[in-house]
Amino acid sequence: MPGPDPARERDALCDEALRVGPRAPTLCEGWAVRDLLVHLVVRDGRPDVLAGLALGRAVPALGAHAERVQGRWREEPFEVLVRRVRSGPPAVSPARWRPVAELVNSVEFFVHHEDVRRAREGWRPRVLARAESEGLWWAVRLAGRAAYRRAGVGVVLVAPQGPRAVVRGGAVAVALHGEPQELLLHATGRRAHALVRVEGEARAVAAFERAYPSAR
Repeated sequence: MPGPDPARERDALCDEALRVGPRAPTLCEGWAVRDLLVHLVVRDGRPDVLAGLALGRAVPALGAHAERVQGRWREEPFEVLVRRVRSGPPAVSPARWRPVAELVNSVEFFVHHEDVRRAREGWRPRVLARAESEGLWWAVRLAGRAAYRRAGVGVVLVAPQGPRAVVRGGAVAVALHGEPQELLLHATGRRAHALVRVEGEARAVAAFERAYPSAR
């Protein structure tokens, strides 16, 4: 089941970026809005740059190439960079096909849109359509299994509409309560800005919050 429409989230992120400007902070540590947009351009269609970022230490020439390309984009007029992101992947990319875009971009652009929105004072959570929220549940389960491996206690994700998922077993456990989109933001490291309630025995909650403090 698809989550938030990736094309709509892409456009909304670009609109928000133009409103707040290139130097505005995001929830991605060390990244301003311009840095986040450069990341998205790379992800959309520059496997050579991705390779340079991943292998730059082992293959310095690849790393230098990646830095040069990203450096050019960081120097572009901001409106040009936003247009690059808004235009989406290259025409030959499989991500131009809607089912692929929903698979690979629905979560990515929802989360990064929130990275820009929630870095501002006075943000409020968006109310997603039920189908969109439910469509994120698969991503919540996957992200939770990876995210809470060092929790030291069991972890159960609980959404208001009823779904539950045990993402880490344990003799004692905590339950994380929240809408799927909030649980997703929590699992992907945006804990201080995710509307999630942690419940359980006091010792279990304390152990979980030692491993995953919500305040930074």
